[in-house]
Amino acid sequence: MSRTGSLYVPGQSFFHRMDGAVKLVLFLIWTVVAFMFMDLRIFTVMLAGGAAMLVYSGVPFRKMAFLFGLIVMFSIINGLFILLITPTFGTRLTGTDTPVIPIGYAVINQETLFYVLTLSAKYLTMLPMTLLCLFTTMPSAFAASLNRVGVPYKIAYAVSIALRYIPDLIAEFKSTLHSMEARGMGISKEDGSLGKRLSNLSAVVVPVLQSALHRIDSVTSAMELRGFGAGKKRTWYSGGDMTAADWVVIGLALVILGLAIWLRSSGWDAFWYPFS
Repeated sequence: MSRTGSLYVPGQSFFHRMDGAVKLVLFLIWTVVAFMFMDLRIFTVMLAGGAAMLVYSGVPFRKMAFLFGLIVMFSIINGLFILLITPTFGTRLTGTDTPVIPIGYAVINQETLFYVLTLSAKYLTMLPMTLLCLFTTMPSAFAASLNRVGVPYKIAYAVSIALRYIPDLIAEFKSTLHSMEARGMGISKEDGSLGKRLSNLSAVVVPVLQSALHRIDSVTSAMELRGFGAGKKRTWYSGGDMTAADWVVIGLALVILGLAIWLRSSGWDAFWYPFS
């Protein structure tokens, strides 16, 4: 956790100076483009571009390792479920069936393997932009930017609080997990069967959720005592006007969105399979 009490990592890169609302627009357009296609070529380009922007931002990888690991783990688990539950799903998309891996009750085909690879790339494509927004945006400045573009300040402030408390919840989860491991209730392979490990994990998650609800109640009471929400408008300590560079970024993002819409409307297949 940074000294600001959030995921924000101080820096002087272009992305640190970018307006919070511009980052939100960029993230939304990036998400829309990613979900318009199921094309590994497009995802490869987006991944390379996102990784380059993340490296340019100067955020240390160790700061992002936990969230990076969660997304990668989710992609692996999701892919395994697809392969085990619908081992021939790719045939519906390509019309071909190339058996590859027998699993007893069925055979996983090449088409499904390529579909899982493409789907995992889609999820990973969202990772660089998500990390970029989280680690280069100060919550208070982001809330001020949202309010300036028309988002009600109550919602903007709720977003700011959520961003501030993510690191606290992560730290509390790790602390609780370490305490449980010291009592012999870990979640690694050496700690028993899958059912036992899931039971141990629930024993960690439940106290963390209870603590989070208690914090929400405390913050809500403190804000009510200070009259939060009584006025129609509020001022912000952090915030500033959008610069020319911000408008250029929005323009480029809109051009990319327009290009993506044109490609889809011109007959670009949603799912690309090179072996058919």
